[in-house]
Amino acid sequence: MYKQYHRYKLALIIADFWITLAMLIVAEHFRPFLPGQEVEPSVLIQNQSIYFFCPFLFHILFSLTGVYDYKRIPKFSLQISRLTFSYSLAVWIFAGILFFTFRETSRLLVIYFSILNYLALIAVRYMIWLNLQKRYNQNNALALLIIGVNETAVVLAKTISDELGAVFRLVGFSDFEAPVNRDLPGPFLGPIKDLPQIIRQNEVEVIIITRNECHFENLESLVRDLVCLPVRIYLAPDYVQLALVEAEVEQIGNMVLIGIREPVIQGGKRFSKRIMDLAISIALFLLTWPLLVVIWIAIKIDSKGPAIFAASRVGEGGKIFRMYKFRTMYTGSENLQKAVTQTDEQGRKIYKVQDDPRITRVGKWLRKTSLDELPQLFNVLKGEMSWVGPRPEQPFITEEYEHWQWQRVLVPPGVTGWWQVSGRSDLPMHLNTNYDVYYVRNYSIFLDLKILIRTVIEVLKGRGAY
Repeated sequence: MYKQYHRYKLALIIADFWITLAMLIVAEHFRPFLPGQEVEPSVLIQNQSIYFFCPFLFHILFSLTGVYDYKRIPKFSLQISRLTFSYSLAVWIFAGILFFTFRETSRLLVIYFSILNYLALIAVRYMIWLNLQKRYNQNNALALLIIGVNETAVVLAKTISDELGAVFRLVGFSDFEAPVNRDLPGPFLGPIKDLPQIIRQNEVEVIIITRNECHFENLESLVRDLVCLPVRIYLAPDYVQLALVEAEVEQIGNMVLIGIREPVIQGGKRFSKRIMDLAISIALFLLTWPLLVVIWIAIKIDSKGPAIFAASRVGEGGKIFRMYKFRTMYTGSENLQKAVTQTDEQGRKIYKVQDDPRITRVGKWLRKTSLDELPQLFNVLKGEMSWVGPRPEQPFITEEYEHWQWQRVLVPPGVTGWWQVSGRSDLPMHLNTNYDVYYVRNYSIFLDLKILIRTVIEVLKGRGAY
């Protein structure tokens, strides 16, 4: 249903491309008259290919970082926050390319172009936002009726009001029976037997059916009756809660199949994430290999056993892999896990505790500084992990997962993640999982970069590291 914003998304893509090109030409034209060292117009841009790759570069980076995400189109603040980050990244890469290729390009020209283009792109988004606000205020949104008064219906209604309010206007609810002891975010317009009258009186254009399994036998006749009416029909039965993150609809012959375990990160997103992982891993190894050697020696002197600890962890898709870390506990400590495991007030198990007696002297320092995680860069190079993602969990912990917690394994596990920058070990286990699920549901390159930046801050603070 977000595709109701398709024309606005298309308008943004086209406008961004041509505005970027136009602002580059404008900046080049006015550069001789703007403050700065005097230059000849002929030497500002000596290679005409810059006009070609500049708008394409910005478009590709905007697409990869979620600037054109449907969910952000109706919210001006979300558009600007994402645009600001993505635009800064695009300018930085654009300047870097010019430095290594066309170094004769005027630096002030790039600065003037960047400022002008940013302001122009904001202006376009503001005009689109005003257009959406005008459409909503004029009540031109499509009248929407939800059939069902269950939990799914309530959540769906609130989501539509928050995220699709410029396109859909919720007129109310209908069901086989009037709701009892349930607050609805809209009026109950009457029973399903009165649907034709309800649709005419409220000029309903779109209907969403949300039914649970106890009324499933009535679904076929209900849809059959609605097909005769001038409305668009969507189906959101409760069993779609089985879809852990995203569903992919395919048709084979006359049958419709819904994929409920489709990869969350694929295509261009997968490629860009992998490139970022490889770039960070290679750069980090080149910078830290002397430190790796020093830590290895310190561990060997401090206690007996191997310096590198390879532990079984649950990876993407539930596959088991061997994760590398610097050993921070005495050899054989994994066999004493039950002895140190605690429970909170609700009876939930806590596996990671402060002042764990199994941790060595060097291990305490490594954990405090998070340097024990460094060997995981080899897991990232092998493709078993990513730099950002849900924490790689131990198999015995996943055996006690509830079904919703398995959403964590739909993406590659990460060296750092959303829970690590939101409290780390200070958070109870069930909240850690909630943070991981949030990351899975809201993945973007922008979120990855945000987490990486916050990780550096958290490591410097040392909060929740033990």
